[in-house]
Amino acid sequence: MKHSKAESAYAVVGERNTLIFKRTLPVSAQTVWAWLTESSLRRQWFADGQMQLEAGAPFELVWRNDQLSEPADQIGDASENEHSMASKIVDLEHGRLLSFTWSNTDGVTFEIEGKGQKAEVSIVHKALPDRETLLNIAAGWHTHLDILAARLRGERPVPFQDAWRQLKSEYDHRIPE
Repeated sequence: MKHSKAESAYAVVGERNTLIFKRTLPVSAQTVWAWLTESSLRRQWFADGQMQLEAGAPFELVWRNDQLSEPADQIGDASENEHSMASKIVDLEHGRLLSFTWSNTDGVTFEIEGKGQKAEVSIVHKALPDRETLLNIAAGWHTHLDILAARLRGERPVPFQDAWRQLKSEYDHRIPE
């Protein structure tokens, strides 16, 4: 599968192995916020898990990436390939900013800015511990954002693993050792 992307879709690598993504999505900031914070929507592009929207609140993300190209009503049942991660909300500005812990990194922050009928989303994933983790997470966020954009356009997303493998190879060539 050939995966052609505009340069702006790729992550930029900042100081201390920080990944920075910026995407413009074809819906309002309020809609993007719902797709980020409501489990029933988030599980269609990223990961399942209820969130209590307040700083300090713990939550669990549950990935079922093998289901992400399925119709929405077929996503969310237990999967033999699922994995999970405990997390905690670090910072929250309702409708605009969500920051939470992420395993062995300095966390991830989503910022959403309304641009008329569109929204600009920034994802900053800080201090990835090594190059292999950086490549894996760059390909992961990129694929998840592609799936979100497809869902918002009413299209069926590409299979996660196929897209992730191709994008990991592309990031391996794009990011110097």
